[in-house]
Formats: sequence, C-alpha cells, structure tokens
Amino acid sequence: MTNLTNDRLLIIDFGSQVTQLIARRLRELNVYCEIFPYQRISDQLIQDFSPKAIIFSGGPASVMEKNSPRPPQAVFELGVPILGICYGQQVMMEMLGGKVERGHGTAEFGRAYVKSCQQNLDILENWFEGDHEQVWMSHGDHVSQIAPGFQVYGTSPNAPFAIIADTDRRFYAVQFHPEVHHTPNGKKLFENFICIAGFSRDWTMGAYREQAVEAIRQKVGGKKVICGLSGGVDSSVAALLIYEAIGDQLTCVFVDHGLLRKNEAVEVVTMFRDNYNIPLIHAEEDELFLGALEGQSDPEIKRKIIGGLFIDIFQKYADQINGADFLAQGTLYPDVIESVSFSGGPSVTIKSHHNVGGLPEKMGLKLVEPLRELFKDEVRALGHELGLPESFIGRHPFPGPGLAIRCPGKITRQKLDILREADAVFIDQIHKHGLYDDIWQAFVAILPVRTVGVMGDGRTYDFACALRAVTSVDGMTADYYPFSHEFLGETATRIINEVKGINRVTYDITSKPPGTIEWE
Repeated sequence: MTNLTNDRLLIIDFGSQVTQLIARRLRELNVYCEIFPYQRISDQLIQDFSPKAIIFSGGPASVMEKNSPRPPQAVFELGVPILGICYGQQVMMEMLGGKVERGHGTAEFGRAYVKSCQQNLDILENWFEGDHEQVWMSHGDHVSQIAPGFQVYGTSPNAPFAIIADTDRRFYAVQFHPEVHHTPNGKKLFENFICIAGFSRDWTMGAYREQAVEAIRQKVGGKKVICGLSGGVDSSVAALLIYEAIGDQLTCVFVDHGLLRKNEAVEVVTMFRDNYNIPLIHAEEDELFLGALEGQSDPEIKRKIIGGLFIDIFQKYADQINGADFLAQGTLYPDVIESVSFSGGPSVTIKSHHNVGGLPEKMGLKLVEPLRELFKDEVRALGHELGLPESFIGRHPFPGPGLAIRCPGKITRQKLDILREADAVFIDQIHKHGLYDDIWQAFVAILPVRTVGVMGDGRTYDFACALRAVTSVDGMTADYYPFSHEFLGETATRIINEVKGINRVTYDITSKPPGTIEWE
C-alpha cells in the first residue's frame, strides 16, 4: 500500500486485458490511482486506501456464473462516485437489482456507435460531438433490466443500456471500453468522472518527487543503500531520486557482465562520474557470468543463471560497504501488476524477472523501490524533473540479461563480439535517419545458424542475424516498425560489409503478441 498523500482512485480489476489502460488514462489526467484484483478488496484495504472514487474494470467472466467475480457490497455504501465498465456495468446491475442475460444475438465486438438518449448528464458533458459517438465494444452478455434509480442516457444497436446512471448516488456505468484507443473520446468521459468526484488532480512528477524523497528518508533512516545501476532510465532515475534523499548513504553498483552493448560500460560510468557525485562501483564480472553461461542454450536457464549471479554480486558489494541494509531496484508499476495473478491461481511464466517478488532471505537486505507506483512514461517525466540528460531519458530499454537473450543458443565471446558490432551499425543507421525517437526498442539478434554466402569471388559460411525494431507505449503490446526497403537494404549492406562474421540479414516483423519483443 502506497504512502502517497494524493487524492486516490481505486480500480477494482475483474480480469480485463486492458485494465492497465484505465490507470494510464487517469494518470495522464493527473489523478493517482491503483489497480487491485477483486479478491484483494477488503473492508480494511478500502479503509486504508480511502478512495475518492472507484472504477470497476471489464473482465472475461459472466455475472451469471456461480462464484463470478464481485466487489464487496460495502463499496456501494461509501458515498463515492463509481464507474462500471463492461463487466463492471453488468456486475453493478446484478448487485443493485437489475438483470443481465446471455448474448442471444446482442453480443458486440469491435467498433460501435452509441446514440444519445438525453444529454443532461454530468459525465457526458461535451462528450457527444453529434447525436452519436464511436466506441469500442467487447461483450457477450448484456444488461436486460437496469437497477432501480438508474436511467438510460445512451444506446447502441446491441446494447440498449450502453450508458446508464443513478445521479443521486453518482453511480455510472457503460457497456463499452472508454479506456481503449478505439473509443476516440474516451478520455473526456474519464475527465468528467473525476470532475464529478472532486479530484484536485495533484498527481504530478514534481509532487511525486517531494513525497518520494521524504518516504525514502523515513524508510532508510541513517542506514546504507546499494543500487543496481544498469544505465537504463529506470535504474538511473531510481539512483538519482535516492541520492537526493540520502546522499552518500547510497552506493551504486554497475555490473559489467560481459553482455553489454558496444562501449556501454564506458558511457554509463562516464556519465555518472562526470555529472553526479554518487559513489559508484564498476564491477567487472564478465569472467564470472560468461563462465557460468558456457554451454547453456535454454533461455530460462540462462535468465536464472544471470539473475542468481546478480544477487551474488550485490551481496558481495553490500558486505564490502560496511553492511548495507537496503538494495534499491527500478521496479515499475507494470512489473507489479503483472506479478499478481488475477485468478488467484498459478499463472503462466513467459519469462523470469528478477526485480519483482522480493529478495532471497540469505541476502538479509530490505528493498527500496521508489518507482514502484510509476509507469514508464512517468519515470521519464521524473527523469526530466531530476535533470537526467536527455540521452539517457530517451534511451531504448535494455534487458537485465543483456545480449544473452539476443544470442539464441550457446553463448560465446566470438558471437557476442559480432553481435555488438552489428547492433552498433543498426543503431547508428537509426540515428542517421532520424528514427531513434520514433522507435520504442531496436536491436540485433544473432541467430544460431550459419549460412552460405558469396563475397567477392569467395564462398563464406557465416552467421545470420535478425534486425528487430518495434513501436509501443509501455512494452505491453508492440508492433514492428515499418522501415522502408531502402533503409533495410542500406542497413543490411553496411552490416555485411562492416561486420566480419555475418553474411545474411533478416528483419523480424512479428508483433507482440504473439511474439515477445526480445527473442528469448
């Protein structure tokens, strides 16, 4: 539970794949909110969180199923505004005396148009630009009878109760998804809702900075902290924020595991030593990591080896710093959300992450995670607040396991050296063409195959590589970047001519899902 003092909005999650978008839309409106799975909602949590308003998310269940997800009845007695979205509308009706029925030809999936019945509703102020508005529907069940006290304000062909409200209790419900991009005017609906609730809209990075600094001081006291510094925006912002709070009680540890990009170690260490007076240990541990990875080809085993060695390295340096008591990490809010199983049961592990779920007991360290409430774009805004150079704020994400997961199959120093050179050429091309800021992440993967080629009059038998570049907002979903054929041809020619060991270049055009951004 956060210790922030801002007005708070509680999002009760019923399992929608786009619940996180609700939180993002609200944060963009300077409203602090948190997402909790419905199973975690208790009277004590509600009392501690003290929400100024509540939103029910959508979800895949049917309210007619036995033991279907429900919020506590007590939320309707808090006297705060409530907005129900899709399943959230249906569960609200079911619990307040309305009725929900199976599809029977009234299911809607995709684009739809909601027609206004009457416009004298505060949440709809300036929302309809004409007599109808485009929305995004995704429902099988539908409300067949509204609860006492509610009126209808909007309908669609297959949702006669697309927008309903009980204005006396300030309960609102919509069958569509205002949080998604395909409801173009959805943000206005949220803006009206938070206006109804009386939010001060004081969630800014300047205010967060002050509160976070004070919270760090209270938690750490006079003890010492080590921070794993990767050079990415998350760990860099975390380090600057903690240093502002506790000064030389912080020591950063930059682990050079031999899996970094070309010149990365020099760039990161130089930037921090030249711009900040933060104690920094440059831990050159490539022999340890590459030795442990020798002969390993399974991606999960590689990730676990690297994650385990990071823990060992941090413990080693914590012991050297007169017994540091805290380890700082750049954990973000999406990491926290994804680590919670909505169903309460086991969830599928796509990839292992080392920065969520606590630390091994053997370390004896406590965690400091000052970015745990933030989304990626908010971290970048905080970086601006703290004066982090733009070259670091705008850097593409780089995974903790580094080039290990861009080198499918067994890792060798030769393959890593080839990969570094190819990656450097690709990134240079992207900068040269002014595309870097348009791309979320770009890199090269070296493939575990050799191919026959011809260079000059000779036969070659070298590695193939794949270029990967994606666009995204937060890394949760992504699409490949649509380079021109001219760009791809020019880049392939440069890589083959300048990087010894590669004779074939491909471009990965897989979106996420079904793929992931990284290859392993």
